[in-house]
Amino acid sequence: MLSAVTNLIVYQGADFESTFYVTNNNGSNFDLTGYTGASLIKKHYDSSVSTSLVVDIAIPQNAGAVTLSLTNAVTAAMQSGKYVYDVVLTSTEGVKSRVLEGVLTVVEGVTL
Repeated sequence: MLSAVTNLIVYQGADFESTFYVTNNNGSNFDLTGYTGASLIKKHYDSSVSTSLVVDIAIPQNAGAVTLSLTNAVTAAMQSGKYVYDVVLTSTEGVKSRVLEGVLTVVEGVTL
């Protein structure tokens, strides 16, 4: 699996959810049966402070869909600005693959 680069926008104080698909080299959906996911958001790559991005392997797992989410309480606690993030999937054999990475921008709101 190759890592894709996707930049995300999160609105401060709002719920966030985004779904992406992991595919095989031929474009078919990758079977994520048995995989688990993890993701962190940091101000800088070497920062010791991080926020967990919830990673959910969607059902059916053979569809290759992965949903990322944050609650409004989590986004409200984040300062506006740019962060880095990545998503790592782990197979049942313990093989870790970075499948997504990029810049996550938290935007201030007026109402929230």
